Amino acid sequence: MTLSPALLPLLREIGDLKRIRSAGRDGTIATRLFEAGWSAWLAGGAMEEVAMRVMAQALAAVRLGDLDLAKLDELGLSARESRAVLQRAIGEVAGALDPVLVAGLNEHLDAPLPPAGELPHTIALLRDQPRAGVTGPGRPRVMLQPEENHAEHSFVVALYAGLLAPFYAADPARAFWHGMIHHLHSAAMPDAGYSGEILLGNRLDGVIERARAIALADLPDGAAEICRDHLTAIGDDTTAAARAFHAADVIDRVIEIEQHLKRSGVTMALVLDDYGLVHDGPVKPFHDTVLHEVGLP
Repeated sequence: MTLSPALLPLLREIGDLKRIRSAGRDGTIATRLFEAGWSAWLAGGAMEEVAMRVMAQALAAVRLGDLDLAKLDELGLSARESRAVLQRAIGEVAGALDPVLVAGLNEHLDAPLPPAGELPHTIALLRDQPRAGVTGPGRPRVMLQPEENHAEHSFVVALYAGLLAPFYAADPARAFWHGMIHHLHSAAMPDAGYSGEILLGNRLDGVIERARAIALADLPDGAAEICRDHLTAIGDDTTAAARAFHAADVIDRVIEIEQHLKRSGVTMALVLDDYGLVHDGPVKPFHDTVLHEVGLP
């Protein structure tokens, strides 16, 4: 199996989990699922089980947003009806993914992760640590607002890595946790991007290691050791899971910037004709008349 452009529509939609919010829930879906995954693992959950549950929840959220199992139950759907809705959502987007992995994710839809409990300070800080945007040596920073945070980036990279793992014959859960863990140092190290890395020169590695040590010291000993193993593994691309992770990292880096740039390509024809902004319904003829009378579009 090799990656192909057929994956891009889904990868782009997953990136939007960094931007989807809903009333009564603090932060984007990506931020909340990042924290829920960490919370579930640190509370004693098995890493593989947590990875599968959170990936299933996230993949359904690509189309349903925060219409998750708990919300559908609150709004009157039976467990069977809710599961069918979630499976339809995954079915709409998962055609380019490994079918065995998708089947496994569908089996975990009945066990979504609860909201995060109390988190170590290091993990909690990542939702407040912005990504740098676009930087280059000797050039001013290109600010693209609203900027993503490191929790969002880490989660989307983790999700990409888990979903792309079969293309590299890698374990999806291990690739997923590579992504969840890879930016722990950013809790203590504000992001100056490529420009900052170049300016730090031969002190860069030492600064990252110090920031990483501060983060790991805030975690339980067992979890810290596991994180060190993951961080060592992604120091190169010699393992299958590391390749899935590095593929995910570079894809997210580019899609995030693409998302900002594509706004200029949105036209009124697109939203009216392709997306049905004024959609079919009993009052559509009246709506069309109103728009014609006032000169819209």
